[in-house]
Amino acid sequence: MPDARSVTIGFWVGVGSRDEPGEQAGASHFLEHLLFKGTAERSARQIAVAVDAVGGEMNAYTTREHTSYYTRLPASELDFGLELLADVISSPAFRAHEVDAEREVILEEILMNEDTPDDVVHTRLMQALFPGHGLGAETLGSEQTITAMDRDAIAAFHRHWYRPANIVVAAAGNLDHSRVLDRVENCLADQAAGDKPLRSAPAVGLDPLSVVHRPTEQVHVAMAWRGLDAHDPDRYALMVANQVMGEGMSSRLFQQVREERGLAYTVYSSPSSYADAGAYTVYAGTAPARLDELLEVIDAVIDGILAGGITKDEHDVALGYLEGATLLGLEDSGSRMARLGANLTVRNELISIDDHLARIRAASRDDVARVLHRVLAAPNVLSVVGPFDADDHILVGATERALARASTG
Repeated sequence: MPDARSVTIGFWVGVGSRDEPGEQAGASHFLEHLLFKGTAERSARQIAVAVDAVGGEMNAYTTREHTSYYTRLPASELDFGLELLADVISSPAFRAHEVDAEREVILEEILMNEDTPDDVVHTRLMQALFPGHGLGAETLGSEQTITAMDRDAIAAFHRHWYRPANIVVAAAGNLDHSRVLDRVENCLADQAAGDKPLRSAPAVGLDPLSVVHRPTEQVHVAMAWRGLDAHDPDRYALMVANQVMGEGMSSRLFQQVREERGLAYTVYSSPSSYADAGAYTVYAGTAPARLDELLEVIDAVIDGILAGGITKDEHDVALGYLEGATLLGLEDSGSRMARLGANLTVRNELISIDDHLARIRAASRDDVARVLHRVLAAPNVLSVVGPFDADDHILVGATERALARASTG
C-alpha cells in the first residue's frame, strides 16, 4: 500500500482453545495476556512505552483455532515493529509474580462474562452444538483450570506451539516484501520448526436445548446449526444467504423482528467456519413475556426462506453489500494484514480480492437456496438465558418445531 503512512504487522499462531487438553483449557488466552507482560529483554512497561513513543498500537486476541498478535505503527517503524513482535512471541519472561497477577485479571474476565447474559448464551450455545469437543470449549477456560495452571505448564504450552511451522507472519502498508522477509528470517532464525496441531472433527450429535435460569430483565436466545468448514466452496453462497437472513438492516430477521414487531433491539445471524466444521447462529434478546412470539417469528423467517429461497432484489442487494463492504474494509493496513493472516492461517492459501469478489458474484440464487437447505434444514440447538426452565412449554414447543423442520428437510 505505497500511499499509506502506516504498516500493520501480525504474528498468527495456529493454536487456540480447541487444541487445549482439558486441564489446560484457557492456556492460549492465558498466553495472549502473558506475552505482553514482558520478555527477557523488556518489561511490560518498556513494551508499552516503546509503542506509545511512536504513536502505535499493539494488541492480541484468541479464537478457537488461532491466536493473533499485531501492531500498527508509522511506516518508518517497520523494523522496530517486527523485532518487537518477534521478541514478544519467542522470548516471554513468564515471571512468576506476573503470571499470578495476570491469572487474577483473567479470573475477573471470566466473572465478567458470567455476568453478561449475551456472552453466556453463546458460550452455552457452542457447548451444545459441539458437545464434548474442543470447538465447544470456552476460550477463556474456567475458574478451575485457570487457577490450577502453573507457570511451568503455561511455559511448556508456549514452547510446544509457538514455533515457526505454526506461525504466519502477515504485514500490510507502505513496505517492501523482501525487506519484511529478511527481517522475519533474522528474528526467528534460532527457533526449531515445531509442529501444527493435529485435529479431529466433532462428532455428529448435538444437545438440542440448553437453558440457564437467570432472573434477567431480558431473555437471551441463540440458535445454531452446524455450518460449513473453512474450505467449503459453498461458503460464498452462505455469505449471500446470511446477508439476506440476518446480517444487515434490510435483512429478513431485522425487518420482521425489530422493524415490524419491535420484539428486539438486537437481532442478527452469523456464520463461523473452522478447519473441519462450522456454525451458523441466530441471536436475539427480548422481554420474557414476548419470548413465544419472538421464537415463532424467527421460525417463520427460517421456514419462509427455506420454502421460497431469496428474491432477485434480495440477491442484488446482498451482492452489492458484500462487494462494497469488502472494498471499504480494505482501506487501512490493519484490515489488509488481517485478511492475509486469516487466509493463510485458516486455509493455507491466498485469495486475491478480485477472486474473492468473483466467487461472491458467482453465487446464484439457486446456490443460495441449496446452501440454505444444507444448513437450516438440519438439526439445530437452542440456547436460552433468562427466567425460564428447560421444561417450559414455550421452549419445548420451539424444540419440537426445530425437530419437525429437520425431519422434513
